[in-house]
Amino acid sequence: MAVSASVRLSATGIVKRFGDRTVLDGISVALDAHEVVALIGPSGSGKSTLLRCLNLLERIDDGQILLGGEDISDPRVKVDAVRARFGVVFQNYNLFPHLSVLSNVTLGLRKVKRVAKDEAEKRGLELLDRIGLADKAKVHPDQLSGGQQQRAAIVRAIATDPEVLLLDEITSALDPELVGEVLQLVRELGSDGATILMATHEMAFARDVAHRVLFLDGGRIVEQGPPAQLFGAPQQQRTKEFLARLSP
Repeated sequence: MAVSASVRLSATGIVKRFGDRTVLDGISVALDAHEVVALIGPSGSGKSTLLRCLNLLERIDDGQILLGGEDISDPRVKVDAVRARFGVVFQNYNLFPHLSVLSNVTLGLRKVKRVAKDEAEKRGLELLDRIGLADKAKVHPDQLSGGQQQRAAIVRAIATDPEVLLLDEITSALDPELVGEVLQLVRELGSDGATILMATHEMAFARDVAHRVLFLDGGRIVEQGPPAQLFGAPQQQRTKEFLARLSP
């Protein structure tokens, strides 16, 4: 399949089943380089499963995934090498509790990219300083607030300069007052030109930051478009119903 040179990640006809249940039903999506795309939809719509399939945490049952033009859905592909090209952040931080914040942030650089410790720590400290956590470099994650832990997890994901950043409901485990600081970091990453696919329930954030929004329901993309169009003038009845339920 021919793919435009501007496309960083492309998935075509993705099917994923768990037993008799089809969770992804022929989903196709493409991300251009430096594009921020938001996935929205009700719980169980397939958002998290799609993200896990894209970086091979789950194997697909049908379809094709291309990363930088390479078919990474080929069963012969080296899975660990592919995953090293993604940055992934989950909703529950997943920082290693026995490591310092700096060690968490530099882990991928040292173990996957084989960067020397001194060089990795220099980059790690620069990134922590950028998000206001340089003074927390030597402490352990349990000494950070939830928002600080999630920002550290995002910094860990971007430290290796991934080709695509996958964000899975990264604010859902946070207290409301901590959500803003995490979303501000994602906003800055998008402004800096990162390629991001994010599942989110923060509709205002998706409207503000995303270049394109995809509405998933029942394992299918029901509607997609620029935020102003999808939120302001949705075309599909199911999209209208979903957004109407979110209105105060």
